[in-house]
Amino acid sequence: MKTKKGAVIGISVVVLIVLAALITYLHDLHRLRTEFAHYIVEQGTGRWARPDNIASLRRSIAIYDRRIAQHVQSAARSATYWKLLGIRLQQRGLHGEALQAFARAIELAPEDPTLHHHTGVSAAITAKSFHLFPGRDITERVQHFNLAEEAFLRAIELDERFLRPRYSLGVLYVFDLDMPNEAIPHLQRVLEISRNDIDAMFVLARAFYMIADFRAAVDLFDRIIILSRDEQTRINAQNNREAAMRRIHVW
Repeated sequence: MKTKKGAVIGISVVVLIVLAALITYLHDLHRLRTEFAHYIVEQGTGRWARPDNIASLRRSIAIYDRRIAQHVQSAARSATYWKLLGIRLQQRGLHGEALQAFARAIELAPEDPTLHHHTGVSAAITAKSFHLFPGRDITERVQHFNLAEEAFLRAIELDERFLRPRYSLGVLYVFDLDMPNEAIPHLQRVLEISRNDIDAMFVLARAFYMIADFRAAVDLFDRIIILSRDEQTRINAQNNREAAMRRIHVW
C-alpha cells in the first residue's frame, strides 16, 4: 500500500509541476504580447497611439503567430518536396535537374547535411560527364567539380560524423581531382568510425599508392582480403596488393 501511495503522490507532483510550467509559459506569452503591443503603440501615431487599441493589437499578434506557424510548416513541407524530387531525379540519372531541385531545397533548409551531400554527388557526376559541345566552355566542368567539393565540405561541417560526404569527397579527390593528400584524412576518419568499410579501404589504399606510400596500401589490401566475403573483391585486393609490393621492391 505504501508503494502505491508513494506512486500516486509522485504522479501528482509531476502533474502539478507540468501545470505550473504551463501556467508560467502562458503568463509569459501573454506578458510578451502585451509588451509588444505597447511597443507598437508607443512607436505609432494617430489611431495606433490610442491605448484602447492594445487589446486588439494583442489579438492581432495572436493571429499572426498562427499565420507564422502555418508559414513555417508550409516552408518545411516545400523543403521536403524539393528534396524528395531531387533524390528521385538523381536516382534516374537526371543530375542537372536534380541540382536545380536541391538548390531550391537548400534555400528553404540550408542546414540539412543530406541536401549538401546529394548536391555534391550530382555535381561530381555532371562534371565527369561534361563534353565540349558547341557553345560550352571547359570552365563549366571546373565549376561543377568546385561545387561538388564545396557541397561535400559543407555537409561535413554540418555533421562531422556524417560518413557519406567524407567518402564521396575522398573519391572526388582521388579519382577526379588528383589530390590524394587531401583525401587521406577524410577516408581515415571514415574508417575510425566504420572500421570495416571495404569501399573506403580501397579508395584510401589508392590514395596511399598515389603518394608512393606503398606499405600503407599493402596493409589496407591485407585487411580487405581478411574481411571481405566476396571472392571477386578479394581477387581485386590481391592483385592490387601485388602491384604495390612490386613498387616496394623497386623503391
